[in-house]
Amino acid sequence: MFSITLKLMKKSARMLIPAGIAILIGTAFICATFLFSNTMTDALGRQQTGSYGGANTIVTIDYDALGSATKEERDAAYSTTVGDFHLDRLAAMDGVDGVRANTMTDAVVVNGDKNVSGIALGTAKDARLLPVGLADGDLPADNGEIALPKSVAKQLGVTIGDTVTVGSRILQEEASAAGTASAGASGGVTVRVVGLTDDPNGVYGSYGGASVISDDVMAALQAVGDFSQVRTSQLFLDLAGGGNGGSATDPAKAQATADRIAKLMPKHYRILSREAANQEAIKALSADGGTDITTTFLLSFGVLAMFVAALVIANTFQVLVAQRRRTLALLRTIGAKKGQLYGSVLFEAGVLGLVASLLGVALGCALIGGLCASGLMASTGMDARFIVSWQAFAVPVAFGIVMTVLASLGSARSATSVTPLEALRPIELTDTRRAGIVRGVISVLLVIAGLAFAGFAAWQMSESIAGQSSMVTDAYSTVLLMAIFGCALIFLGLVLSAVFWLPVLMRGVGALVALAGPSAKVAHANIQKNPRRVAATGAALLIGVTLVATIATGATSAKQTMGEALDKRFSVDMIADGADMTGAQAAAAAKIKGVVASVYAPTVMKYTTDKDGNDLSVLLVGVNDADALRSVMKADLKNVTIGDDTVLMSKYDVFTGKKLAFAGGTATFADMTGDSGDSTGTSDGTTGSAESTGKPIALKPAYVDYRRVSENYNAVAFVSAKHFDNGDLTASGHMLLMKIDADAAGVSLNDVLTDVQQTFTASSGVQVTGPIAERSLWETMINGLMALLVGLIAVAVLIALVGVANTLSLSVIERTRESATLRAIGMTRGQLRRSLAVEALLLSLVSGVSGVLLGTAFGWLGSYMVFSLYGDVVFPFDWAGNGIMLGVAAVAALIASIAPAHRAVSTPPVEALAEA
Repeated sequence: MFSITLKLMKKSARMLIPAGIAILIGTAFICATFLFSNTMTDALGRQQTGSYGGANTIVTIDYDALGSATKEERDAAYSTTVGDFHLDRLAAMDGVDGVRANTMTDAVVVNGDKNVSGIALGTAKDARLLPVGLADGDLPADNGEIALPKSVAKQLGVTIGDTVTVGSRILQEEASAAGTASAGASGGVTVRVVGLTDDPNGVYGSYGGASVISDDVMAALQAVGDFSQVRTSQLFLDLAGGGNGGSATDPAKAQATADRIAKLMPKHYRILSREAANQEAIKALSADGGTDITTTFLLSFGVLAMFVAALVIANTFQVLVAQRRRTLALLRTIGAKKGQLYGSVLFEAGVLGLVASLLGVALGCALIGGLCASGLMASTGMDARFIVSWQAFAVPVAFGIVMTVLASLGSARSATSVTPLEALRPIELTDTRRAGIVRGVISVLLVIAGLAFAGFAAWQMSESIAGQSSMVTDAYSTVLLMAIFGCALIFLGLVLSAVFWLPVLMRGVGALVALAGPSAKVAHANIQKNPRRVAATGAALLIGVTLVATIATGATSAKQTMGEALDKRFSVDMIADGADMTGAQAAAAAKIKGVVASVYAPTVMKYTTDKDGNDLSVLLVGVNDADALRSVMKADLKNVTIGDDTVLMSKYDVFTGKKLAFAGGTATFADMTGDSGDSTGTSDGTTGSAESTGKPIALKPAYVDYRRVSENYNAVAFVSAKHFDNGDLTASGHMLLMKIDADAAGVSLNDVLTDVQQTFTASSGVQVTGPIAERSLWETMINGLMALLVGLIAVAVLIALVGVANTLSLSVIERTRESATLRAIGMTRGQLRRSLAVEALLLSLVSGVSGVLLGTAFGWLGSYMVFSLYGDVVFPFDWAGNGIMLGVAAVAALIASIAPAHRAVSTPPVEALAEA
């Protein structure tokens, strides 16, 4: 029987190809997911241990032992210094070929007016123990030496032999506390460049590489007396016999050396081999959910793709069994049992699943192998290697076979119902069976339950917003999960009931399309002949389009909702402020495309006291007049003037939200509350210093409801610039207020933000803030996530479109005699092609529009549940995104109709009638 099945498969190979493609795509995705996870785990693990350099043994804190230690013991373990590890004794020990303490610090390297921030590592006698390589020159050995990353040396314009100044955050804090802070590396160390480093493994890719400094420089940057007092909690060793260091592997010898070393180590420290350290690093990543969650997340889309593929497979086998009905009946006549026919169909499905899954695994391996070899991941700082595992081969193949066999069960049951007498009847492939009542009842119950869950969740959210319920506040995650579960039930119910409503919908739309001419009328008639298959094909496409539309709607709603919420919280689109901002920088920023108006003004921070005696920090900004503010500020500034004795202030305190009011209707601004000018304030409350103006200034406030010009002060107030000109106030910084219109300029918000930030790169103290900066961050994150999800779901959509082509192909095979008859009575080849094209468009567009509407509703509910916490939710309809998606589906459907149409018109009418 199995040999007969294989012969039948060979005869029906053309029909099996679309189903095989669907399986191939799904299994390739699953295989690629496992391989990608392997690659990421390996790359992240090696990146985690990349700082070990070429060490084969690591000494590090034993965190398990610290769990039962006293507080004093824990403090001692975390406070160890280089001197506690006895480096000299270790280096002289037999069996130790190299040792390095893991010392590092932040570093600011300065050459003239150029400075670059980065990270610096302590040097080592053995270059193999360093995680960075030496590209040119030598490693620091004597005092006052540094080896710079090639990129840093290029930015600073220095070469080997030049001198630079190196500072650190600790030195800057000490200099600031001593009142000697200055630009650049305050209190830095002058060092000589002796070499250039590279970072081939990308260990310090986010820093552009790492510098290597001599021991005395490390001690100076850490502000300690000598190198033995530098903090460290790791030791990297090259033990003879430990491998990975040039010596032959001899575990016993390495273990003996490690045992001797352990006696010299501080309490609660342990010794690990490099292999054990790598395994622990990878285990830690998985424990944190890194790669495991990623794998699960991606596999969920693989399962979705295989579910859609199952619909395509089920359609294929239904037609195969129907086409072979006479053959199956003849087999029954000569003695074949029902069980044999049942097994034959399942065997055919298993063979198809096995072959397609193996091809899918090969494709998945090729995709990930190409990704690793292309260097694309290396450009992101990941050193990717192709890592195989049994799961990447076994799971996709097993899943592909199981899904194919499950999808063929219905067809297998149909095969057993064929009687020998049916061998004598004419073949009629049209499936006119009505869907079962049980399916309809279950579908309705699922939809009703889903509506109940989703409706209750939305009602609880609205009650919480109105202040009538605390359930969302107390159990927000539960309410959100209820909404998601409700949408899932609705979706499942609609997919199960698609056999009822989707053919009716297509029949209604088709009736309108039929008015367009004979080709459309034939397409309308054909699409009604097999409602079950049409429903299965439409449901496959419905799944993919609904998910894409949900994500697109949610992303659009998120961007618009957060945009409006930010606009309400900020009255100026973008602000740049800092003590070292220059007029030339401000002028350059004002000319950037997308900046339509700007105001450059001097600033100084002062203190005042409200009527309740609360101290307030206020940033006074000098402007020429109120008209200047009107050009950049979103606030009601009608009839507002800024005179010599007035100050324009916000109605509300930024920190507390309370209304501002001052005793006697006058606000007195001074360097410190109640001070007459003998103390010092700061320009932004955090960095820099401002000289005393020598006297307080009293002004009458005019209140306007503008919001968050800056979040660093209780209030930002605007005064006449004359106060800065006549000496009443001394500027400690400057502010640039900008109005942005990116759409009119034809640029993105992110481009405007990046260009403005680029303008101030030479001034480290300038910050660029405002709603544009936050909105750009949101949009970048949302767009990236949306692109990822849509890309993953596109696999399911692709399989669904394969299903459309499959349905049309099967339809052509079924209607061989009908097509020949139409040709015989005068229908041209072009008209027959057009009828199949219209049929494909009806399948794709009706399912697509249904998916768009359903996805939009789900997206609106999701946006309401998530973004109601941030402001008034916007419920957009993504015309552009949905239009593009439907356009792509239509074009793909037309392409899918080409091959079936070619087959339909290529057979002469007489031959087709004879074959039929």
